[in-house]
Amino acid sequence: MDKKVNPALERTFVMVKPDGVERGIIGQVISRIEQRGLKIIAMKMVKPTLEHIDKHYPTDEAWIARLGDKGFNVFKELGLDPMEVMGTDNNLEAGKMVRGWLVSYMVEAPVVAMVVEGFHARDMVRKIAGHTLPSKAEIGTVRGDFSVDSPAAANTQMRAIKNIMHASETVEEAKNEIAHWFAEEEIFDDYARSDHSAMY
Repeated sequence: MDKKVNPALERTFVMVKPDGVERGIIGQVISRIEQRGLKIIAMKMVKPTLEHIDKHYPTDEAWIARLGDKGFNVFKELGLDPMEVMGTDNNLEAGKMVRGWLVSYMVEAPVVAMVVEGFHARDMVRKIAGHTLPSKAEIGTVRGDFSVDSPAAANTQMRAIKNIMHASETVEEAKNEIAHWFAEEEIFDDYARSDHSAMY
């Protein structure tokens, strides 16, 4: 079967966030992606504008409320009162605060944006990245090896969680994020990795 029509072949969007760039972990992220047999078909370092980053993150209330829930779940585990830490126990209000911190943080330094292609690329990259909350990420993942941050630490300091990298969560998210960051002529999928013939 031609790999181009194989249903397992996917594209996903990956971004090394400002903390990953500032700490010199770009190469670690790239290396782990390529070691997995995935192919980088687009990549660039950019200093995004506030408007560009704001459009990168979803604005629907369900997604924003989920941001608030992530923090509240950690607060519950630690016996912390959300009202005392964030001044609200409403997950949507907390999520809006977190989203605002995230957008502001993402323009503080350059980021490295990538399009990654391969079999089950989206799931593979998310496994490489590890849990979105570094304090819960397994050792051996990028976040588990290079960050210990958590909502308990970030929210009490009124800042975004520093978790090294972003990886698309869903097929639709990957499609939208790739289109948001890259023009079609910036994507180069017409080359073969020499090791793929032994892998697939």
